[in-house]
Amino acid sequence: MAVHIRLSRVGAKKAPLYRVVVADQRSPRGGRFIEKLGTYNPSGDQGALVLNRERLDYWRGRGAQPSHTLDRLLKADQREQKKVAAVAPSPKGRSTEKST
Repeated sequence: MAVHIRLSRVGAKKAPLYRVVVADQRSPRGGRFIEKLGTYNPSGDQGALVLNRERLDYWRGRGAQPSHTLDRLLKADQREQKKVAAVAPSPKGRSTEKST
């Protein structure tokens, strides 16, 4: 059984919302899946990808291949997280002494 990690559409007409699922490759796009890993909401400026990273790594370790679209989204999400980490302000060295 070949297992893939892919998007499954669940949104309303003209308002797409996707689940990130682990499914047998023979299952249809919106059909049966093994496990839900998260969601993707493409509306808005950048789209919001919410994932259970631990389970994603587990399934990748078991040989599950992400779809081309999901792979692109994961790479973009990693780049965004690196940007946020680089831009995050460092804690300022404030002394604990009180000035009188």
